[in-house]
Order: sequence, then structure tokens, then C-alpha cells
Amino acid sequence: MATNATTGKIDAVDLLTKQHREVEDLFEQFEKLGDNAKDKKKKLADEICNALTMHAMIEEEIFYPATRAAGGEEEETEDMVDEAIVEHASAKDLIAQIQEMNPEDDLYDAKVKVLSELIDHHVEEEEKEMFPKTRKLKLDLGVLGEEMKKRQVEIEAAL
Repeated sequence: MATNATTGKIDAVDLLTKQHREVEDLFEQFEKLGDNAKDKKKKLADEICNALTMHAMIEEEIFYPATRAAGGEEEETEDMVDEAIVEHASAKDLIAQIQEMNPEDDLYDAKVKVLSELIDHHVEEEEKEMFPKTRKLKLDLGVLGEEMKKRQVEIEAAL
């Protein structure tokens, strides 16, 4: 994760991007598991759900409000943040369903796959559209990153 050489602070966009890579890796591990790896599937799916829950909370509590505020009245920024929040709602719904299920249940693997595809789409939009735009706004991404990292630690302790 990139830190600012001068301040030693974690860049907010780099923190989120690192989390994206970690979740992608977990989804890839899940995909490689065979039908007989039920215990491993449940463990990985729970790990994926927890990572996504933490990530969404950090974005919704800290990153999105900061991006929205820095964007001012700009409609493009407003729309981009609104769309990301709606995508989070869909992901949260699937996460809740997956957490209530077991790998033996019908549609378990399908729901994890659909969650993976939803997250792939969301990540692509954030990394190609939102993050470059956020970097151009008047935001101190180091201060924001530190706040997000602190919140991440709190959430992970609670999960």
C-alpha cells in the first residue's frame, strides 16, 4: 500500500484499491474449490462477506461523503456516488443471503458467483471513473486514508 513519502500517511485510493485486490483474490480462491470442499467454501465465503462488509462501511461512512463534499454541486460526482451506494445495497443483500446459507444449499455457489460479478463491475467503475476523479478533487487523501485505516481496524475487530 502506498504511503506518502513526506507524511508517511496511507493514500485513501490506494487503501481501497488494495482491498479490491484482496477480495478478488478471495473470489479466485473460492472459484478453484471443488464441490467437495464445503468447509473451505463456507470459510472463504464468510471471509469474502466480512471483507466486503468492512470495505462498504469505510466507503459509505468516510470515502463517499468526502468525495461528494469535495465535488460540490457537480452532478457527475453526485451521480457517481449515488450509483456506488445503490450497488452496495445489492451487494449487501447478496451478502446477507450467503451468510444465512450453507454450501450444501441450492444456489449457494451461484450467489457467490453473482456477488463476484457484481463486485467486479463495481470495482471497475470505481477504479476507472471514481478514483481518478477523486484524485483531481481538493481532498487530502493521506488524512482520509488514515481515517479509513483506523475505521477498518475498528470494524475488523467487531467482525
